Amino acid sequence: MTKLIIDGNEVDVPSDYTLLQACEEAGAEVPRFCYHDRLSIAGNCRMCLVEVKGGPPKPTASCAMSVKDLRPGPNGEPPVVDTKSPMVKKAREGVMEFLLINHPLDCPICDQGGECDLQDQAMAYGVDGSRFHENKRAVENKEIGPLVKTIMTRCIHCTRCVRFTTEVGGVADMGLIGRGEDAEITTYLEAALSSELQGNAVDLCPVGALTHKPYAFHARPWELDKTETVDVMDAVGSAIRVDTRGKEVMRVMPRLNEAVNEEWISDKTRYIWDGLKTQRLDRPYAKKDGKLQAVSWAEAFKIIADKVSASSPDRIGALAGQLSGVEEMFALKGLMDRLGVANIDARYPGSPLHPKNGRASYIFNTTIQGIEEADAIMLIGSNPRREAPVLNARIRKRWLHGGMDVGIIGENADLTYDTIYVGAGPDSLKALVDDKSYVPTSKNPMVIVGQGALNRPDGAEILALAAEFAKMRGAVREDWNGFNVLHHEAALVGALDIGFVPGEGGKDTGAMLEPGAMDVLFLLGVDEVDVPEGAFVVYQGTHGDRGAHRADVILPGAAYTEKSALYVNTEGRVQLAERAGFPPGDAREDWAILRALSAALGQALPFDSLSELRSGLFEAHPHLSSIDMIEPGATADLEAYAKNAGKGSLTSKAFSNAVDDFYLTNPIARASNVMAECSALAQSRAAEAAE
Repeated sequence: MTKLIIDGNEVDVPSDYTLLQACEEAGAEVPRFCYHDRLSIAGNCRMCLVEVKGGPPKPTASCAMSVKDLRPGPNGEPPVVDTKSPMVKKAREGVMEFLLINHPLDCPICDQGGECDLQDQAMAYGVDGSRFHENKRAVENKEIGPLVKTIMTRCIHCTRCVRFTTEVGGVADMGLIGRGEDAEITTYLEAALSSELQGNAVDLCPVGALTHKPYAFHARPWELDKTETVDVMDAVGSAIRVDTRGKEVMRVMPRLNEAVNEEWISDKTRYIWDGLKTQRLDRPYAKKDGKLQAVSWAEAFKIIADKVSASSPDRIGALAGQLSGVEEMFALKGLMDRLGVANIDARYPGSPLHPKNGRASYIFNTTIQGIEEADAIMLIGSNPRREAPVLNARIRKRWLHGGMDVGIIGENADLTYDTIYVGAGPDSLKALVDDKSYVPTSKNPMVIVGQGALNRPDGAEILALAAEFAKMRGAVREDWNGFNVLHHEAALVGALDIGFVPGEGGKDTGAMLEPGAMDVLFLLGVDEVDVPEGAFVVYQGTHGDRGAHRADVILPGAAYTEKSALYVNTEGRVQLAERAGFPPGDAREDWAILRALSAALGQALPFDSLSELRSGLFEAHPHLSSIDMIEPGATADLEAYAKNAGKGSLTSKAFSNAVDDFYLTNPIARASNVMAECSALAQSRAAEAAE
């Protein structure tokens, strides 16, 4: 620790702190435009000037000078830093005056208005006039894709966007060209940005040079109601804030959560909101004379009750989809139990994941934050850039620090960091397991198994081989659990936690989807599978997607922004999503629909409110009551499961990634015009690369 005197207060700070960090530690506010905690230091805006006594006779950029570079006084006194002296005040006013020479001052039509760092700091540290009367320079706007809008005349060349796309996003799309008054930020060939995290560059922009194109001219920040919740577009569970005006979701913004997403979110998470408004199911429907027609809730329930009563429990099944909250799955499981139905599942056909194998066999045991402690990673049948871009950014962050190798068994994709291609499928994994001569050299190795390796007929054998491989390489031990399953569906870990899997003698997803297997099939937001003809399908969901097209009865539910629900992310962290708005028309929250349906079926569930439902849920599964906590899996369960390696058969088919199109993975995404545009752009880019 180093002693400093900052604005007359003596503080102890680590010697590797910058002066700016030291000033903040002492409670002094230092303005800045280019500096950001998670980016490299550029030192080019000069707004963070401070005076250092005993240092050079000029203001010092506090972001670019380290505490250890300061000299003590002549008698060994601690270095003195002043953030409010007349020299500093005059220097900051001069910097602000320079920044505003060419800035257009078009705040009334700027989407950044009300949230602009330049506005705030000009008020706090600027002057009320300018000595410059020359014409302002103009810079041509860039076309960089459907998500980010550019008004480059406003740019102050802080280079935050350049550093973010290069360092965090891992794509060298943006840079600064030219010199002096000809300098400008651009994508070199004026091509669209290729990162799945590009929307974060807009958050970082301290002025209105980069704004959100889908949100342009939609609302002002002071008009919006802000609700803190969690994301369900993937299984990471990023902390988000949903901004609404009236009933309408206007935008989605990231929240800080160091343990999960830091302060980044994926573009799908951020720009999905227009899909919440289109193709919505807002009233019950039933198929009459081969066509879906609007009906009342009572009529829909009667049709379902007649079909259920005419069938037997072994011919009835229920599937849960990827956006389902824990409460509605618990309610659906309770209803099926009362009907004597054992045919329930939430997994893809072939998935070996099962709560009987222990929680450690299906969660990301290392935790997302634990990635930063790893020194070797093996990816098996996974492409984290598509399945979980924020988690992929965490892997890249660790890789940038050095001393870590990343291997791939599966599709050899560009993950934004260097990788070692080991093989394409199960044979490569088995060869590694059979290699008894290997001597572990990594202190904290990690194995990440994706759904592309598990959702197949030999998934159980692959999971056992992966567990055995992790054990052999020293990834599973008492002080470190490096065995991880990466999910891409928000609902699956919660479903496994509550046992939403086939009961004794029950059929799994694959068996239920066999032609003629079921008379009645309940789909709780299931749109990713093909239901054969013959079964009477009850679809409960939010959008007119594949499940609704196949349905005989449609029960309109609430989207994730329209209900309070629990989700469990890929690392097993219990998270609470809060309601930001209300479902449209006659749509209702899913648990309430199931409660009403249970009464119509003569099997009323034992709760009348969400709080009563949660009481029963927490009684049955106590760990779900610990919000933002992780119930760790037992390494002993993994070691026991690893003993199954070699007992099953393997196919030679290579692993394929579970997510083909990052932008169109769920009904809300497929209803979004913005996501459709992004998908088309990604496909055209892939086609060009293939040529």
